[in-house]
Amino acid sequence: MIKVGIFGASGFAGEQLIDILLLHPEVKITYLAAKIEKNENIAQIYPHFAGKIDLVCHNAPDTAEVARACDLVFLALPHTVSMDFVPALLQKNIKVIDLSADYRLKDTDLYEKWYKKQHKDKETNRISIYGLPELYRDQIKKARFIANPGCYPTAAILASVPLLKKKLIDPSDIIIDAKSGFSGAGREMVEKNKAEILANFKAYKINVHQHSPEINQELSTAAGQKVAVVFVPHLLPLEKGILETIYLKAAGGNKPSTGELVKLYKEFYKDEPFVRVMDEGVFPQLKDVVGTNFCDIGLMSDGRNIIVISTIDNLVKGASGQAVQNMNIMCGFDEKTGL
Repeated sequence: MIKVGIFGASGFAGEQLIDILLLHPEVKITYLAAKIEKNENIAQIYPHFAGKIDLVCHNAPDTAEVARACDLVFLALPHTVSMDFVPALLQKNIKVIDLSADYRLKDTDLYEKWYKKQHKDKETNRISIYGLPELYRDQIKKARFIANPGCYPTAAILASVPLLKKKLIDPSDIIIDAKSGFSGAGREMVEKNKAEILANFKAYKINVHQHSPEINQELSTAAGQKVAVVFVPHLLPLEKGILETIYLKAAGGNKPSTGELVKLYKEFYKDEPFVRVMDEGVFPQLKDVVGTNFCDIGLMSDGRNIIVISTIDNLVKGASGQAVQNMNIMCGFDEKTGL
């Protein structure tokens, strides 16, 4: 049994973490903190937790108290905030899983360009492990600190990496058309704009979204050369779920059929408990992944043009579920526990 804390417990990802961890047989939630006016019981913030957890949510984390209460802490905080807490927590010998973008980009100059803030913890950034289990499981097993991937990147990377590693596609011609439920925008923004969100559907941050460098970083590693995708996100009038349609071009004389790609992906992900590759002619949909930690992938090829469709729950495999998956690997639990 491990004792865990959550900073950012009042946000969408924090609430999702509590939901998952309350059912985890190897975990006890022992500390909660959030940006709230005063300390109050988490069941007052979220009445549906009444009778499930009786714990005060603090408005200002006390690192010394956290060190006494926790073996591991999840940081479900806004981007640029986690840097204020990570060094102190690691110094207290607490394992940390950060759900923000503060430690995902290995190039801190890129971080400062895209997030408009100086990186204050470059030393930890150098040793951070990017927490995508399907690619970095062995490193995660030994890690004390994990940079949990973003939601859009999780779906994009899992959909694209097999083709890049096998050098079947042109790495200079990747277009990602992504659509996300509104919870990905964060609770504060949603509460201010919910009426407009629910009656609308729009593209935003067209090819300038802050997840672009994260996607490029990981796809470049897989390809062994620089990759710069065209990435266009859209906001759906739905609470949860991401569906990405990724357009790629076959390269090097390759003309793979749909059946060949399905076989390739099923082999590539055969040992992955949370990636499901659809049979030929079957394509994923949001209703099959929302509320789960699965990434579903469907494929189509006419020989030259390859289309990959990837779906996840943005708050589960795209955030809190993946964070718990990483915790399970770090702590030696069965990877699927609680998920």
